[in-house]
Amino acid sequence: MNDMAVTNLTSTHVWTDLQNDPELIQSLETAVLPPYINTCRWFAGKARQQEAFRIRVVHEIGLKTSVTYLLIIEVRYADGETENYQLPLSFVETDGPNVPEILPKGIITVAYFNRTRGLLVDAIYDERFRQALFQHLVNQDCLAQAEGQLCFYRGRGLAGEDMKGQITNRVLPVDSSNSALVFGEKYFMKLYRKLFRETNPEVEMVSFLTEQSNFPYIPAYAGSIVWQRDDANAASNGRASETDVTLGLMQRMVPNEKDCWDKTGDNLNDFLFAVPTRHFSIKEDVFDMVETLGRRTAEMHLALYEPDAEPAFAPEPITGEYREFIIGRIEHLLDRRYNLVIDNYTKLDPQAQRLAWIFMEAKELIDQFITEFRTRPLESLRIRIHGDYHLGQILSTGRDYIILDFEGEPESSISDRKIKHSPLKDVAGMIRSYHYAVSAKLFNSVETAHIDPTHLQRVSNRWFKLIRDTYMDAYLETFGHPHPLFKDNSEVNFLLLVYLLEKAVYELGYEISYRPAWVKIPLNGIVDVIREIEKLAL
Repeated sequence: MNDMAVTNLTSTHVWTDLQNDPELIQSLETAVLPPYINTCRWFAGKARQQEAFRIRVVHEIGLKTSVTYLLIIEVRYADGETENYQLPLSFVETDGPNVPEILPKGIITVAYFNRTRGLLVDAIYDERFRQALFQHLVNQDCLAQAEGQLCFYRGRGLAGEDMKGQITNRVLPVDSSNSALVFGEKYFMKLYRKLFRETNPEVEMVSFLTEQSNFPYIPAYAGSIVWQRDDANAASNGRASETDVTLGLMQRMVPNEKDCWDKTGDNLNDFLFAVPTRHFSIKEDVFDMVETLGRRTAEMHLALYEPDAEPAFAPEPITGEYREFIIGRIEHLLDRRYNLVIDNYTKLDPQAQRLAWIFMEAKELIDQFITEFRTRPLESLRIRIHGDYHLGQILSTGRDYIILDFEGEPESSISDRKIKHSPLKDVAGMIRSYHYAVSAKLFNSVETAHIDPTHLQRVSNRWFKLIRDTYMDAYLETFGHPHPLFKDNSEVNFLLLVYLLEKAVYELGYEISYRPAWVKIPLNGIVDVIREIEKLAL
């Protein structure tokens, strides 16, 4: 049992009458849930000064002989916005026969309801609740609640043979920002713990790619759970509206070896071991893998390019409003990064200092480049994109790839995550990820510790540029020329520089604050962009 939980929780009501016991609700809000939630990996507010926990909404999901309460809990802080979290509660009686075993991390407290002793538990650890979730999704049920309704949507990824009878299920033993359930060793259900006031972009993206495009390189959409806050807004077309809250997503599980960050690191080992002997070695298999990922990235974007799609997914031009949005982000980042570099300059190693000096001296050139982005005629189009695209989001199946996690940038609002961009923003994210992979390997390995950092930089740049060009060539060849998303190569190069600058400048702030030894990696990326901008100015 959680060490911080209270010893007992007592109510004269039966468990199924919990909502009519205000004293119990108050005890949950003040004495029981705060200490438990603060031990949970998915709770993001541990470091903030917490003022109050309030149960805003109580949904009910019936079980065969009981009920699970799905709580929406509001957490207020001394500063900043409130947050809302999902916590399903079950009561497991312990006095009778066949008491199910509950993992200690799922036990909230001992409880007595109408003198019946049991455990109050996070319901994901209750097999009855997991089974109920799956069955409601199979049946595409909508459960009326005191506030709106809980709707379960079934997707094409759910196989017909799995819609009958019971199915094995378990909780994945991983600690993350969400909770993961597995059904029949075929389906992966993610329960979102921190909730937002809109539908989650991951559900929208995965369902669109599965239902509208048949894009095969993602775990197929098998269903989702949505809280429709307005009864009158029940979705007649099987889709949630923008006012609805996404509670969960289920997808097909896919066999895989490891993610591409680890896979790329493995492939870099041969390269790394050859560097001390001044040999430059890249296996042909590595180029084949990079080409494949370039093609899969393009195919994902082609699947998301649907001129006849509903407004949420229809392509849009690069408008003045969009330019100002991107410019605002870049200028905000630049202002803060210039100050960070100045404040921390003396703490940087000589190589990082040299790169930082180039960055600061190029301020006027960067400002001119931003001005050009504001005024330059652009005919390329924008679409919904992955939004947080890097090697860690790609699973290697051995011969191919599966693309994961379409939630978007973790630090962005849900509205911002749904903004349409040129797909080159995803491409920039992957290019930066490759740069990090080789830089982290060469600059943080025992085998290269004795090598001059300037030489290491040259070697890593050579590897990176070969990989970058291989990836880009495969990506653009998959689109073919011309394509409405990209007017011409000139616009491709220009827009890619915009997104590479934004990404590298963002990375710079993170590294200065958390990994000073890695500051040279984003600084080198910024200097690469500066050199390309200089070519444009000629």
